[in-house]
Amino acid sequence: MVYTLIFVLTENKILLINREKSPWKGCWNGLGGKIEANETVVESTIRELKEETGLDVLEKNVIYKGKLTWNTSSDYLHIFICYTDTLINTPVKTREGILDYKSLDWIMGHNLGVAHNIPFFIESVLFEEDLYDYHCIFDEDTLLDVTKEKVIK
Repeated sequence: MVYTLIFVLTENKILLINREKSPWKGCWNGLGGKIEANETVVESTIRELKEETGLDVLEKNVIYKGKLTWNTSSDYLHIFICYTDTLINTPVKTREGILDYKSLDWIMGHNLGVAHNIPFFIESVLFEEDLYDYHCIFDEDTLLDVTKEKVIK
């Protein structure tokens, strides 16, 4: 299965969701979901943002930042950032979870409520021009390792 993971940036804040469902139930994570049949990765990103937040974003504001894999699964997700000037009134409960803006310091601050792999790649995603493939190794719900490999264009 192929998924998207999107970090929405507004006024130096990152929009996250505290998820209602697995995986990462009860943890703060980026937005996103499954790519549907006959849908491009970017179309899926725009659709997921609309469904989960109500935001209408333009394709030019959605920036591809790499791929994330885990263990030996054939599943993976595409990582995006999205810039918007539209600020959602948060916190707000949705069918997917609770939306709220968080600072990068909050995300990186030894916060056990954040999906465990995000602190290992969010700074690269936000601040580096290069694309990376990130690979996570989990033992059940315990993150054991994250590797980062630069994508050669």
